[in-house]
Amino acid sequence: MNLTAHMIRKAGWSLAAGLLLLPAIAMQFTAEMNWGPGDFLAAALLLGTTGVILEIVAVLPRRQWRTMGMLGGLAMLLLVWAELAVGIFH
Repeated sequence: MNLTAHMIRKAGWSLAAGLLLLPAIAMQFTAEMNWGPGDFLAAALLLGTTGVILEIVAVLPRRQWRTMGMLGGLAMLLLVWAELAVGIFH
């Protein structure tokens, strides 16, 4: 693995960790943000699963497969996030 790929992977996982920290920081400043342990677990599972999917897809041999896999993984993230947030399937 070259240095650029390693830096991209590191940036991606750092972004996921940063996104998970944002609600914890926001809870310190406002009462409107009120996450419990289950909320953080759900967010960690969602971000972690998406990260693993993107890691697996990144090693596919054809560029088209990588593109479609990454778009599919990100679409899954957005779809599950929207369902958890507002229940779009009810």
